[in-house]
Amino acid sequence: QVQLVESGGGLVQAGGSLRLSCAASGSMLRINSMAWHRQAPGKQRELVAVITSGGGTHVADSVKGRFTISRDNAKNMVYLQMDSLKPEDTATYYCNLPDVMIEAHKWVAVWGQGTLVTVSS
Repeated sequence: QVQLVESGGGLVQAGGSLRLSCAASGSMLRINSMAWHRQAPGKQRELVAVITSGGGTHVADSVKGRFTISRDNAKNMVYLQMDSLKPEDTATYYCNLPDVMIEAHKWVAVWGQGTLVTVSS
């Protein structure tokens, strides 16, 4: 069983910064991509950023130039550095591991419970 625990969310003023962390624990043989999604009230969940096992990244246009995703494979951690935050960034942010091998030939997708980010104007 794999669990993800997010941390780092909170209240911040527009223009400020936050750093989100996600720790993966449990029985895992391999982790491929790691990603961050977010969901604002009344809106669909959207992909914010993804990082591959090789370190390649993709960031949504809405946060490009402001958010940076990174990972530490030795610690099974993924991070989201959020700078120049805007009120539109207010949402619950979810850590996601879409491809985790928990045993031979068995892959699962895992989601964290989310951490709330509120950006005030």
